[in-house]
Amino acid sequence: MTILLLFGCIALLIVLISYARLHTFISFLLVSILAALLLGLPATRIAPAIEKGIGDILGGLLILITFGAMFGKIIAESGAAQRIAEVMMRLFGEKNMQWAMVCIGFVIGIPLFYGIGFVLMVPLIFTVVYRYKLPAVYIGLPMLAALSVTHGFLPPHPSPAALVVQFNADMGLTLIYGFALAIPAIILAGPIFSRLLKNMPSEPLATFTAKSLPPEALPGTFNSFFTALLPVLLLLFVTGVNMLFGHHPALMTGLSFLGAPSVVLLIAFGYALVTLGLARHTRMDTLMQYCVEALKDVTPILLIIAGSGALKEILTATGVDKEIANLLQGLPVDPLLLGWLMAALIRACVGSATVAGLTTASMVIPLMEHSGTNPNLMVLAIGAGSLAFSHVNDAGFWMFKEYFNLTVKNTFLSWSVMESLVALIGLIGVLIMNYFLT
Repeated sequence: MTILLLFGCIALLIVLISYARLHTFISFLLVSILAALLLGLPATRIAPAIEKGIGDILGGLLILITFGAMFGKIIAESGAAQRIAEVMMRLFGEKNMQWAMVCIGFVIGIPLFYGIGFVLMVPLIFTVVYRYKLPAVYIGLPMLAALSVTHGFLPPHPSPAALVVQFNADMGLTLIYGFALAIPAIILAGPIFSRLLKNMPSEPLATFTAKSLPPEALPGTFNSFFTALLPVLLLLFVTGVNMLFGHHPALMTGLSFLGAPSVVLLIAFGYALVTLGLARHTRMDTLMQYCVEALKDVTPILLIIAGSGALKEILTATGVDKEIANLLQGLPVDPLLLGWLMAALIRACVGSATVAGLTTASMVIPLMEHSGTNPNLMVLAIGAGSLAFSHVNDAGFWMFKEYFNLTVKNTFLSWSVMESLVALIGLIGVLIMNYFLT
């Protein structure tokens, strides 16, 4: 009965978000309160549990997400993203334009949140399409596949970063495993799949051609690449040193501080503020305005994460987490596959990869504790599942349709299939890695 009540609450959450169009944060709070009442939590404990859940999850993520957003905004506004794109285009040339788009999407997708990356990079796609007279979907889909993969697989993006915190996974190892999965997923769902769509009719609007900065206003090539990739480089450096010299306690004491994800992003943000801002004579008040705009963009994401933390704490306080663990342990299904499937189903119903990932996390944490599943791989399995089955309830579906001026049918055949391919390839990769790591 308890499990049926839980799934009923999850179904209500989906209805409130998808059909009632209630804000996700409000939906999470209402469902959390209802779940607490139905599951027998005393009324005096409901509000403290919700507050504790919100505080616990945001405590480890607030710095990560806010500084990640501000860092990405400075990368974009300074022209570093444009410089990276121009260099990659020169390196690859017209014949290898798809691969150039993949690399640009991957490099830009690491520091930028998905929505920001989409809006910034689509004009570049259309500029290339008009300049070289190439098919829009054929050129654009590989870049968007790369953006999607970084959003679902790689910290410090919201969902994988939140999952790392909730599962007590290792941020550096998750990033390394994520890179290993990202490469085949991007190649197969991007350049290779889009070759089947070369003749798909698409007339993107000229309004969306890129408004670029003049060359003299752009930062240098090394500065642009190094600053954009600095968070990844720092995390990989600390993880590598830990693997090689982990037996030196004195060394690891210092690196444990420098390798904390929030500290890494704080360092990267400060570096970008100086090298892409102050050193190039951008006023501090202008830079802070960029940061304010970035924070406005991520406030809805923080609220979604806060709401998921409230539901998670209610499930813990009522003991449902242990019941779920006991039930799932009896199923003849690999926990990684189960996590992927749950995330995929919630994604199909809700439309948000972030909501799908975080809702799934609250249900599989007890299973993680009892099954001994690799937490780094579970982050990636849920991240992959949260990208599956994008359709009409996903904002990305409509952005792709409208920007590329496609029919609904062709949006399904291109965008929806690409997202599902990324999810399936990610799952296969996770299961293969788990076989060799266990």
